[in-house]
Amino acid sequence: MVDSGLYQLLLYLPENKQITVGSKGLCNFAAGYYVYTGSAKRNLQARISRHIRRRKKVRWHIDYLTLHSVCLGHRAYLSPQFSECQLHAATLKLTGAAMPVKGFGASDCSCFSHLIYFNLLNRSWMIFDSNFSELIREL
Repeated sequence: MVDSGLYQLLLYLPENKQITVGSKGLCNFAAGYYVYTGSAKRNLQARISRHIRRRKKVRWHIDYLTLHSVCLGHRAYLSPQFSECQLHAATLKLTGAAMPVKGFGASDCSCFSHLIYFNLLNRSWMIFDSNFSELIREL
């Protein structure tokens, strides 16, 4: 069984919040919807489950946000033909996408961030749309 690949979390933050994100310090997060793109070389399902849990040791940037938000859904890509950065770039092409925190989840690449903000649910929900897969393939 393949248990490595990429994933995206769809999170909802009900109110504006200042959150201390590790060494990044205090970061401002607007109320709305966030899509986080990540990867796991092994134990992909366990990684996703861990991020969704409320009780956990805070380890990654996303852990700080998930402690204050609600996970509305997630999507996994097993053995994808594209990279984490390409998946993030495809998501960033969706209407209304913005990157709120420099370096969030992107400490091992040159991307600005791997966290994307949407103020409307219908825009962020597109990561679950079958047409979104076509957008990824265009990269």
